[in-house]
Amino acid sequence: MHAADTPAEQGQVVVIGAGIAGLAAAHRLMAGGRRVTVLEASDRIGGKLLPGEIAGVRVDLGAESMMARRPEAVALAREVGLAERLQPPATATASLWTRGALRPMPKGHVMGVPGTAAALVGVLSEEGLARIERDAELPRTEVGDDVAVGAYVAERLGREVVDRLVEPLLGGVYAGDAYRISMRSAVPQLFQAAQTHDSLTEAVRGIQAKAAASQQTGPVFMGIEGGIGTLPLAVAESVRARGGEILTGAPVTELRREASGWRVVAGDRTLHADAVVVAVPARAAAELLRAEVPAAASELAAVEYASMALVTLAYRRADIALPEGSGFLVPPVDGRTIKASTFASQKWGWIADEDPDLLVLRTSVGRYGETEILQRDDAGLVEVSRHDLRTATGLTATPVATRVTRWTDGLPQYPVGHHARVARIREHFGEVPGLAVCGAAYDGVGIPACIASAYAAVDQIHGDLRAVQELTAHPVQSLHGGAGE
Repeated sequence: MHAADTPAEQGQVVVIGAGIAGLAAAHRLMAGGRRVTVLEASDRIGGKLLPGEIAGVRVDLGAESMMARRPEAVALAREVGLAERLQPPATATASLWTRGALRPMPKGHVMGVPGTAAALVGVLSEEGLARIERDAELPRTEVGDDVAVGAYVAERLGREVVDRLVEPLLGGVYAGDAYRISMRSAVPQLFQAAQTHDSLTEAVRGIQAKAAASQQTGPVFMGIEGGIGTLPLAVAESVRARGGEILTGAPVTELRREASGWRVVAGDRTLHADAVVVAVPARAAAELLRAEVPAAASELAAVEYASMALVTLAYRRADIALPEGSGFLVPPVDGRTIKASTFASQKWGWIADEDPDLLVLRTSVGRYGETEILQRDDAGLVEVSRHDLRTATGLTATPVATRVTRWTDGLPQYPVGHHARVARIREHFGEVPGLAVCGAAYDGVGIPACIASAYAAVDQIHGDLRAVQELTAHPVQSLHGGAGE
């Protein structure tokens, strides 16, 4: 790239970060007639959405499904030409590997919190089920401004519900600890219901009745033939087709306000823009914003992240027989190494179709605060995955191919008080015209949440704060897509 000092252009916006949030922001800006340059520090676009292959079959090496009950992700996929490739999971039945056996994932719960004790028969002990029944007799528990999901649910229904069901479901989304995770930010519908009901099970039944009355139909989750990792590639293609510029290997080293907007330095490029959308993880955003928005930068620097790894394994179908369903989740309380496994060839019809003689599955390892396991080399992670799979399913065959994908600091943590931190960050940005942030660190970690925050950021730089205020007040709940997210 030749050194260049681009003069300020009317309508020029720089987007920093080419994950799905940054690309969605760029797409929305282009649709509104703005000129856009996207700057990405790494050598590829897509962030946590990463297409790959194993044994000649296309797979996802990052997130593998997106919530379809929120409109943003599916709508964006359609807008960028992927309508024909949208596919729901071939099976939505998953299991829990708990108390020494694979047990059917219970129905009738909200992120693991049941409406009745009967919903968890088979998963909990008799004592655990009896403890749930006591919820109706307990005095009301105030949730205040925020409360940890695990602490609140354990107080109402007992620790067994948390340890056996809430923890693996929440852990699948955040790789976090249920006893630290904010109910207001991570399970907002439950937080809202808990404010207006004396009993937690009654609150859950209220949520379920509301959902039934709204008659939502269609799949809860959606995938894309060829992998969710193809979504950012298609969005980027659409941005470029409209004249947008996307540069990789272009880390931003300076972001400064100037008389008519913003000065952005990336390598030997200096750009002048009316507005900037910062769509990078919290720590990187803190570094960029320290000079111009120091109060927001210090809040962003305090956001913690969890690391994890995905182990993808391919087997000859003739060599193995897996249980039915899309895979299983693993409660940490049992002391296993893996936290989930997805039977990818059973979950996604397009993977099975690409090579009917192959069976692909994957495991995930690593939770917040767990560093020892991720220090093992790739062979070590494959070995522990195979050991746990053998114990859970009887799988003894040798894989024909393996891949380990590490996501260091991949998942932002939403501890108690996260919503208040996001509100403070947004308040600081409200004082700085032409600057907005978006991504997984704010209003939800799922793909629809990231896209919603990108659209809200675009509205914000246009002076419309309604979407930002709505997201800050009502974060997007991220659900677990069966097993092994």
